[in-house]
Amino acid sequence: KEIRKPIKVAVMGCVVNGPGEAKDADVGIACGNKGRGAIFRKGRVVKTVTEENFLEALKAEIDSLSLDGRGSG
Repeated sequence: KEIRKPIKVAVMGCVVNGPGEAKDADVGIACGNKGRGAIFRKGRVVKTVTEENFLEALKAEIDSLSLDGRGSG
C-alpha cells in the first residue's frame, strides 16, 4: 500500500516502559510479556496481541494510520 505521510514506528522490548519511552512514535509494539505484546499509538496501548500475531497486528495499525493520513509528516 502507498503511504503518503511519514509514520514513525517503534519496536520496544519492554511492555512496562516501552510505550512511554516511545511516545513520540506514531505506532509501535512493546514485547516481552510471556508471549504477548502491546500495540500502542502515541504512547497509549490500544490492544494486546499474542506473539504469533505481532507482525500482522503492527502492520494493521500502520495501514490504519496511513489510510487516516495521521502520520508524523
